[in-house]
Amino acid sequence: MLTQHQPLPYPFEPRGLDLDPRYAELREQPPARVRMPYGDEAWLVTRYEDVRTVLADPRFSLAAAMGRDQPRMRSVARTGAGLFSTEPPEHTRLRSLMARGFSARRVEALRVRARELADALIDDIVAAGPPSDLVEEFAIPMPTTIICEVLGIPAEDHRMLWHWAETVLSAVTPADVLATEGRAFIDYMTGVLELRGREPGDDLLTTLVRACREQGLISEEELLSIACDLLIAGFVSTTNQIGNFFYHLLVTPGELNRLRENPELIPRAVEELMRYVPLLTGFSLPRYATADVELGGVTVRAGEAVMIATAAANRDPRVFADPERLDLDRPGNPHIGFGHGVHYCIGAHLARLELQVAIERVSARLPGLRPAVPEHELRWKEDAMVNGLQALPITW
Repeated sequence: MLTQHQPLPYPFEPRGLDLDPRYAELREQPPARVRMPYGDEAWLVTRYEDVRTVLADPRFSLAAAMGRDQPRMRSVARTGAGLFSTEPPEHTRLRSLMARGFSARRVEALRVRARELADALIDDIVAAGPPSDLVEEFAIPMPTTIICEVLGIPAEDHRMLWHWAETVLSAVTPADVLATEGRAFIDYMTGVLELRGREPGDDLLTTLVRACREQGLISEEELLSIACDLLIAGFVSTTNQIGNFFYHLLVTPGELNRLRENPELIPRAVEELMRYVPLLTGFSLPRYATADVELGGVTVRAGEAVMIATAAANRDPRVFADPERLDLDRPGNPHIGFGHGVHYCIGAHLARLELQVAIERVSARLPGLRPAVPEHELRWKEDAMVNGLQALPITW
């Protein structure tokens, strides 16, 4: 058992997609104190029920983190007026403007387009011949193109947006580079919003521009923050999870073939992969307690920061039988890979669809799919806030 006298250095050392064993130890103890490279100390919450409490209890506030010395991985603190920086009623007002565009019904209507796009990318992969990089040639362009089409981002700019996302989400980007690249991204998004104002389309950014400039429902600052949040969040997580999911499927003998032969099993498999694969193991948006709260055997005082470890909560044996085993047939899977409470991922339906279609089309079109390099040669992102492969070389 970990005995704590001083705050634990956090995040723990990166281990690819393997959870640090300290998470399992911490789950059996009250929340621990941790210190990140910058900012305040924080409570680290690892148990499933405690994590759900933090996500759902309005006394743990994302908005309260604004203007504080937030625990973080780099010198620059988070700012903004978007979905990740507000609480109800402001959050509810902002979210309501885009909820319809990400409803289950609206998203399901995109399945045909997602399949067309996936098949077109696979056509290019097959035409070029093996080996290919599944990350570069499929995992990046598929979700990037879909969210850009939903929002109304010009097609020729998609690859540039990935560069910005990688820069913004790297924990080691120098502050001056981050400022320069961040300003370029903001300027770009400002230009796109102006374009949508002059040339409205059947897209979500046009809807948001009208909500701001014609209906007065949101401010210009909120418009820009929401647009940036939706774009970056709309493809970065799914891109990395496509690579992560295929890594696990390729190193688990027979599972990819079974899903190809029984595609009706894919939705359940996606839910289990969402539970099992740690997308974030050293990064979460800190919440600050707005009142004293009893949590998991400790008292979190008003003004103290709390961080959640979703990956550890999704391996909690109190909730998941045999949690360290990837079980693609796992029934009744209440994972919190998309969050919980008022900040539940607004794009969860879209991410599920993209992940399902990715597995369905790649497995069907590349039945002999296998890694093109030994597992030990795969390179993982070590300095990013989102876990993922730098590349996934494949052959077939």
